[in-house]
Amino acid sequence: MAREQRLAQVFVELADTLVEEFDVVEFLQTLTERAIELVDTDAAGLMLDNQRGRLQLVAYTDESTRLLELFELQNREGPCLDCFGTGLIIPNIDLADARSRWPVFADAALGLGFSTVHAVPLRLRRQVIGALNLFAVDHSPLSDDHLAVVQGLADVATIGLLHERAVRDQVILAEQLQAALNSRILIEQAKGVLSARAGIDVAAAFQLMRSHARRSGESLTTIAEAVVSGSLGAADLQPADTP
Repeated sequence: MAREQRLAQVFVELADTLVEEFDVVEFLQTLTERAIELVDTDAAGLMLDNQRGRLQLVAYTDESTRLLELFELQNREGPCLDCFGTGLIIPNIDLADARSRWPVFADAALGLGFSTVHAVPLRLRRQVIGALNLFAVDHSPLSDDHLAVVQGLADVATIGLLHERAVRDQVILAEQLQAALNSRILIEQAKGVLSARAGIDVAAAFQLMRSHARRSGESLTTIAEAVVSGSLGAADLQPADTP
């Protein structure tokens, strides 16, 4: 499939979520996965403002990236924080040269095998609501076209999160973003519960819940609630044709 055709499909896929009561966590999870696919990076993490001026991790592509992003928040240094603070793209940062800028974060990212990082704001006009980190193992820089693609994805995500009603009503916006952050916490709890009960790793547990949510048409948060309460187990989450 031509890259331009795939790019058009992804934007349609994301724009299709711009309806009432869409699943915010699933939407942002898809965004991180499509971002690394379209610009040939290796991992991504997305943080949102908790409406008190601090970022919280909401979506990521793998467990090591989750830990790295939490490490960034814990140590209060790194590209997502700088990007959120300035509202500007931070592109093509060689992590080996970034030790003076982010000494703790840079060493942690290099330890995971990453060599380059980029950060893109989730921004609508002057309002910045989060940031997207992209990590690459090699040193190949992102072109201006690739950066424009990632910023376009971030812009679509920002519009999806804000909505026209939320732009007019900051109370609604705060409730939406706080609900997304609360959902992520519940999903993390459910991953741990399912992992312990089924004897699988947390990444596999997340994929089971996500696949079941898609098949059933229920939100990922609803599935997580059922897993934590015990009304859904590993056997219930398997596809019907799975032995």
